[in-house]
Amino acid sequence: MRRNLWLGGGAGAVAVAAAVAFAVSLPAQGTAIRQAAPSLQGIHKIRHVIVIMQENRSFDSYFGTFPGASGIPAGVCVPDPKNGGCVKPFADHKDSNKAGPHMDANAVADVDGGKMDGFVGQAELKCKKTPCKTEVMGHHAASDIPNYWAYAKNFVLADHMFESEHSWSLPAHLSMVSAWSATCKKPSSPMSCVGTDSPQNRTGSNPRPFAWTDLTWLLHKHNVSWGYYLDHGVQRSGSKVGVPTIWNPLPGFTDVHQDAQGGNVVPLSTFFSEAKAGKLPQISWIVPEPADSEHPPALVSAGQAYVTRIVNAVMKSSDWKSSAIFLSWDDWGGFYDNVVPPRVDALGYGIRVPGIVISPYAKKGFVDHQVVSSDAYLRFVEDDFLGGARINPATDGRPDPRPDVRENLTGNMVRDFNFAQKPRPPMTLRPCPATTLVPKPKPGCPATVNGLDFSDWGDS
Repeated sequence: MRRNLWLGGGAGAVAVAAAVAFAVSLPAQGTAIRQAAPSLQGIHKIRHVIVIMQENRSFDSYFGTFPGASGIPAGVCVPDPKNGGCVKPFADHKDSNKAGPHMDANAVADVDGGKMDGFVGQAELKCKKTPCKTEVMGHHAASDIPNYWAYAKNFVLADHMFESEHSWSLPAHLSMVSAWSATCKKPSSPMSCVGTDSPQNRTGSNPRPFAWTDLTWLLHKHNVSWGYYLDHGVQRSGSKVGVPTIWNPLPGFTDVHQDAQGGNVVPLSTFFSEAKAGKLPQISWIVPEPADSEHPPALVSAGQAYVTRIVNAVMKSSDWKSSAIFLSWDDWGGFYDNVVPPRVDALGYGIRVPGIVISPYAKKGFVDHQVVSSDAYLRFVEDDFLGGARINPATDGRPDPRPDVRENLTGNMVRDFNFAQKPRPPMTLRPCPATTLVPKPKPGCPATVNGLDFSDWGDS
């Protein structure tokens, strides 16, 4: 797999300048010398950014009762069009949940002009039984997902993290790496792309439909190493194992092909090997296969165990002391949330999702109320490694017709760090902790797909 030397944006420039000055001032041959390497400051103390993107959970469905967060208000009761009356939020301890539809039209109906009261009615569109029972008003307790709550309590929880797009997984994952979702009339022409929440996916006959510019264009240009890691590799036709194309968009970007960077999309096993060797790339994106994804009906316990193993691998690595882990969920999955999404531009933001920041420099027990989306992760990378460069048609050398520079519209994740503090030690957790999930997870909380029907994910 192709890797580049780390220069680290502004910090890299400092290091190069220091090295040149040092070489010029070398004393006469035979004189013993010692020269300390220049110390990294501020955001540049982070040399490894790891983005873990899970699936289909709203903020309130996981953290609606978290102390100090903008959680579920008292007295909420969402109208129930099919059965009459309304449905109140309730504790749902089921390990496997039923979700609601989550396309663009469903998001609009769920938000309902700011009333945030369409969730039950939209879920009932998929009901085939009477009475119609939905689970979208259910929320998990701390005792159901103790590791996620432990990360939130000991590091940073973002309680105003919104999906960058207001639709399903493919546009969310496109935005995760490019800050845009579009459909292109000519795969060879970035200027032929038009923004949409219903992008055309890559296929065998059209393997590279994404002609606009993604972040890897700038990473390659600045010699910043990256990896996109697939849980059990690529999903093959007819298989439930591996990552589906909707969560693996980078091979479909023409600039990735143009830069010959496709070899950086590899199985997750490579990440674990690199972490163990202390050789993580500067930027890592990690995406799950369905059984590990928490995408209903996948087991919550399996997803939490999968994420915990990844976080533990980073914490046990010599790279931990210079790492920042950003954990989030790609869309709300039809589950209830009470906060109205802000409209930052013509595209707006989608419904709120959980966001957790884990790092030796993360503030302890901090609930961040600033408005952010996955665009904030791109911004952090750009400020850390690219000297503040943006995916900007006016400056990136590869123009496309995106309407604005979304990294400039989101909040700044630097707020979640204290770079003056002593780096915090690792906090490794048991992947399969005691939990109140039902039925009780099997030993080892395996990411089994037995008995789970992934034929209808609500992504249509």
